[in-house]
Amino acid sequence: MNIIIAGGGRVGSTLARQLSAEGCDLTLIDSDDRVLRSSMERYDMIGILGNCASMEVLEQAHVDDADLLIAATDADEVNLLCCTIAHALNPKLHTIARIRNPEYGQQIYQLRDVFGLSMAINPEKQAATEIDRLLKYPGFLRRDVFARGRTEIVELRIDATSKLCNVSLFQLSSIIKCRVLVCAVLRDGTALVPRGDFILKEGDRIFVTAPSRDLTTLLRSLGIITRRIRKVMLCGGGHVSHYLAALLEERGIETKLIDSDLERCQELTELLPDTAIAHGDCSDLEVLESEGLSDRDALVALTGSDELNMIISLYATSKGVPQVITRLADTTNRGILDALKLGSVICPKELCCNDIVRYVRAMQNQTGAAISVHAIADGQVEAMEFLVDDSCDHCGIPLRSLKTRPNVLIASITHGARTEIPNGDSVFHKGDTLVVVTSGRGVLKQMSDIFD
Repeated sequence: MNIIIAGGGRVGSTLARQLSAEGCDLTLIDSDDRVLRSSMERYDMIGILGNCASMEVLEQAHVDDADLLIAATDADEVNLLCCTIAHALNPKLHTIARIRNPEYGQQIYQLRDVFGLSMAINPEKQAATEIDRLLKYPGFLRRDVFARGRTEIVELRIDATSKLCNVSLFQLSSIIKCRVLVCAVLRDGTALVPRGDFILKEGDRIFVTAPSRDLTTLLRSLGIITRRIRKVMLCGGGHVSHYLAALLEERGIETKLIDSDLERCQELTELLPDTAIAHGDCSDLEVLESEGLSDRDALVALTGSDELNMIISLYATSKGVPQVITRLADTTNRGILDALKLGSVICPKELCCNDIVRYVRAMQNQTGAAISVHAIADGQVEAMEFLVDDSCDHCGIPLRSLKTRPNVLIASITHGARTEIPNGDSVFHKGDTLVVVTSGRGVLKQMSDIFD
C-alpha cells in the first residue's frame, strides 16, 4: 500500500514506525529538512521537502498513485487543505486529517465530503475521553474497551501489598470472585504472555481481560478501595483540558482548572461555565496547594511540558492525592517512567495512531479486518477486536480443537450482550466478537491470520 504522511512530528514519526513495520510504501512530506533526514535514516521511506498543501509538492509525492494520505501537521487548516487538494488530484484517494481545534468538530463532520475526508482524528479529544474513563474506575492505570463497551482490558500494577503479589495465575480464581484472564504481563520492560504457572511479582504491570460488568467485583476482590471521584484538578488549559472539563461538567464533577495564560483563562471561563478557572503557574507548588490540591480526589497533569507534568504528578502523589493521571507526549523511555510514581500515563499520539493502523489494515483487507486495534504493554502487545463473519471457517468448533499461531491468545468472546472469558470448550459463531491478543512479530491483518 502506498501511503503519504504529511507532517513528520510526533504523530507522523510514530505512524512512520508503525506503518513501515506493516510493509507499507511510505512517502513523508515536511517543510523541515532535518525532520526529513532523520525520518529517512530511521525508516525505509521517501522524503519530499516542501509544503504539503501545495499541489506541486503533492504531485512530486506521486499523490495520483497513492492509496492513502495522512495529514498530521501542527495546523488544522493546513491538514484540511492538504486533504482537499490531494483528493481533487486523486478522487480514489483515502484521506485522514488530524483536527484538534474544538471549534471545527461539528463542521468537519457535516462537510467531510466537501473536504474530501475519509476520516478525521483528534488526539486531544481521544485523550480526554480516555482520562474520563479512567476517572470512573480509579483503581486502574488504563482501560481499553471492546465489543461496544462489553469487554475491557485493564491495567494494574502489582505492589508489595497486593493480594496478587507472589501468586501464580492458577490461584487467581480463588482470589478474584469473577472470571478474568491475565493476557499480558510487563516485567522489567519486557512483555510476556503468561501460562497458568506464571507467578506474579512486585513491580509487574498486568493486563487483565474482563467483562465490563465485572470491573467493580475485580477491584473489590483485590482489596482496592475506590471512592467516587467528586473533585478534580486539571493543570494546564490546552485542548485536552477543554475537552475533559466539558465531560466532567456533564457528570456533575467539581472541576478546577489552572493555567498560566490569563487570556486563555478568560476564554475558558466563557467556554466552561461550570468549571472553576484559576490563573496561576502550575510549576509553583504553593499555587497548587492554595487552589486546594490536598482536597482533590484526582489530579490530571495536562500542561504542554512533559517534564512539568511529571513534576506535578510526583508532587500530587507525595501529597496523597488518590488518583493521578499524567499526559506525556513522549513515552519512549518507559524504563524511566515505570520507576516514577506518575499514576496513569496518557499519550495522545499513541491513541490516534492505533485508529489509523486499524484503518490501514481495513483498507488492505476488506473482509475479516480488525474492528479496533489497541497497543498495550508499552506497544509490545496488540489487542484486536474481530467480528466473526462469513469469511471465518472455524465457527462452532471448540477452541481446544483449533490451532492458533504462536503468541496469539483469544482473550474473550462476546455473544450478543453476553461476554465470556473462553476455555477449551468455548466456541464462537457468526456475529460474535473476539478479542485477540498477540505478542508476536507477525501482523494479524484479518481474522484468518489468528489460526495456523
